[in-house]
Amino acid sequence: MVLILLEALGALVLLLLIVWWTMFAGRPKGERPNHMAAPPAPQANTRPATGKPGERG
Repeated sequence: MVLILLEALGALVLLLLIVWWTMFAGRPKGERPNHMAAPPAPQANTRPATGKPGERG
């Protein structure tokens, strides 16, 4: 019974270590500022429609 509890405790410690490592092992100076973030993706079909409705071309 004690061995099962020790194994469960070891698994919990390992889980907490993995969570702690992934939470705090980011960039050395934190997140990038907003002005350095990637520009937004261009939107499709942004030019105004030309011609009559229903006309192809």
